[in-house]
Amino acid sequence: MSSALHPDRKTNPCRTSSNESNNPSLHDLIEARKLSRRTFLQGSLGITAMAAFGGSLFDGLVKYAYAAPAPLNGIGFSSVPANLYLSAGDDRVTVPAGYTARVLAAWGDSLTDAPHWDSSGAMTEAIQLHTFGAHIDGMHLFPFPATGAAGIANTRGLLVTNHEYVDPPLVNNITPASGYAAAAITLDMIRAQQAAHGISVVEIWKKDGIWEVKRPSAFNRRITGNTPCKLSGPAAGHDLMKTAADPSGTKVLGTLNNCSNGYTPWDTYLTCEENWNGYFSNETGDAVGVSDPQQKQQILAGQARYGVAKGGSGYRWHEVDQRFRADLNPNEPHRFGWVVEIDPWNPKSTPIKRTALGRIKHENAWSVVGADNTVAIYMGDDERNEYLYKFVCANKYNPTNRAANRDLLDSGTLFVARFDAGGSGLWLPLTWGQNGLVPENGFADQAEVLIKTRQAADRLGATMMDRPEWIASHPVTREVYMTLTNNNRRGSSPPSGNNPDGTTGAGSARPPVDAANPRPDNRYGHIIRWRESMGKVDATDFEWDIFVECGDKLASQPHHRGNIIGDDYGAPDGLWFDQDGRLWIETDQIGNATGDWANIGGNVMLCADPSTGETRRFLTAPKNCEVTGVTHTPDGKTLLIGIQHPGEDWQTHYTENSTWPDSGINGPTTASGSPSAFKPRSAVVVITKDGGGVIGT
Repeated sequence: MSSALHPDRKTNPCRTSSNESNNPSLHDLIEARKLSRRTFLQGSLGITAMAAFGGSLFDGLVKYAYAAPAPLNGIGFSSVPANLYLSAGDDRVTVPAGYTARVLAAWGDSLTDAPHWDSSGAMTEAIQLHTFGAHIDGMHLFPFPATGAAGIANTRGLLVTNHEYVDPPLVNNITPASGYAAAAITLDMIRAQQAAHGISVVEIWKKDGIWEVKRPSAFNRRITGNTPCKLSGPAAGHDLMKTAADPSGTKVLGTLNNCSNGYTPWDTYLTCEENWNGYFSNETGDAVGVSDPQQKQQILAGQARYGVAKGGSGYRWHEVDQRFRADLNPNEPHRFGWVVEIDPWNPKSTPIKRTALGRIKHENAWSVVGADNTVAIYMGDDERNEYLYKFVCANKYNPTNRAANRDLLDSGTLFVARFDAGGSGLWLPLTWGQNGLVPENGFADQAEVLIKTRQAADRLGATMMDRPEWIASHPVTREVYMTLTNNNRRGSSPPSGNNPDGTTGAGSARPPVDAANPRPDNRYGHIIRWRESMGKVDATDFEWDIFVECGDKLASQPHHRGNIIGDDYGAPDGLWFDQDGRLWIETDQIGNATGDWANIGGNVMLCADPSTGETRRFLTAPKNCEVTGVTHTPDGKTLLIGIQHPGEDWQTHYTENSTWPDSGINGPTTASGSPSAFKPRSAVVVITKDGGGVIGT
């Protein structure tokens, strides 16, 4: 999402099949038969997939790429209607008949024995440090080890959630919203905002048939914008990472703008720093303390390439916390924009920023393990005209020794994608000394390639994409999908691209349409997918096609109508496969059913058949929110999703657009047990099928 200031377990629970029939699971079939692409497509599972992809992509025997088949047990619910917000009662989470959605945890709910936050007042740092953070985004459930077929893995786990950003007036209790710009800012106000960012690790359990937060729990903790983190990998200790507060260049305070996420097969959480630039301000256009003119110019050009500008995005942190003055502390921005690894099972562990994965505006970091235990991490840079990346670990994943994987993300090769016409593509290595990544072009070593990842990708001529966001892979075939949310600059005039020398301002280019991004003024977005050569995650070439072009069937312009089969939607963002191969899609648009969204309605969660493209609307959301974050229990019978910033864009009073979740519509809140509606609050929603059963069947 692109926000405005607005234990040692040896199996991956997400690979567990929830096949409720007596038939072999899809995973069993493919692993047993070791099907090649052609053999796979000749089988009953592959017929619809071939039709969807187009036969031309599957000719020849030299490559073996698995195409995603129809979901096991299909999609078994009827679509809910679009939410057009025609009545006050529409400010809610709606799911299909036979399902129940209930609030699990909301911003300000206590994680300890201490009291919940009273949202009628301002949030403070002290309160926020023991309560659930704000504006939930990516999340993952780490189940406790199972003790049998129906063990506690399905009734108890650690829920780890990102808290992407804050609405400062909500945090600091300022009305109207415009009053924040003129308010007297104090360090206490900023510390409360910083504490609302980051990550929550929360033990949850199913007690008396109802999911709830376990309080207290030794596992519950908050990681915030001021939590000490470690820098590791090639860029750790580099001169461009050193500051007066950290002359070693190996320690940094906090993680910020934690958007989507990932997780590793060794059971750690990956949180991704996205729009970190908005907290910084370069007030003077200088880089104080940098005496070499050429280095100063490169630092300032880098700030522009990543969107660091005077005033930032309106948070005003730089006014009272000089760490966020990019002119006075020019290296501090280099310490953000990383993938951060967290061990949820060790409450005393230090979060680690893994610099080998590159510095961008990370959306998520999706790991895929190859047949030979090679690990690849796929990542999108969420801004208009940015790129798709893949990191391949140098060493193999060890499934029998968790400790052996501790630093697996510190060494490997980072690649950026080039999508060629005709459905082929290449992974271009971002390796120092190759392809122009040399000192005379501003890259003194591999550390600088990683600190200046965007500029390195510019130099290699990677394909500019329409806001690369979430990435997800099929649980068996390893086919990979990515959402491209929108790009209103695509195909506009005068045409321009990202300069090879890395001097283009963030998001400012106007690229022409291309094969992978085929629509001008791409306001509704699309989803692209690819299959690695020979099915190997470390391949350097791949085949791709477009899964869907989103849109409104009633739009006046043909190129805005898309080719959706089923329910219309736009601005695809969250993306996730369940254990049976159903593709779940979450959207992020204005969320009030106006303008371009008058026919589509508010934000939603949909379910798609990857073999046919059929899409059904599973969930509609409260007003002016984003649907984001998704995870489930190993048996597939409990789904958890996030509702972020309900009621966004209010002007006069906090509740003018939404009172969710304290309206009580989706069950009483965990904070008070009764409606209060002091402020709309981001929350995690738990969804179950009445009477039990796998979600989506």
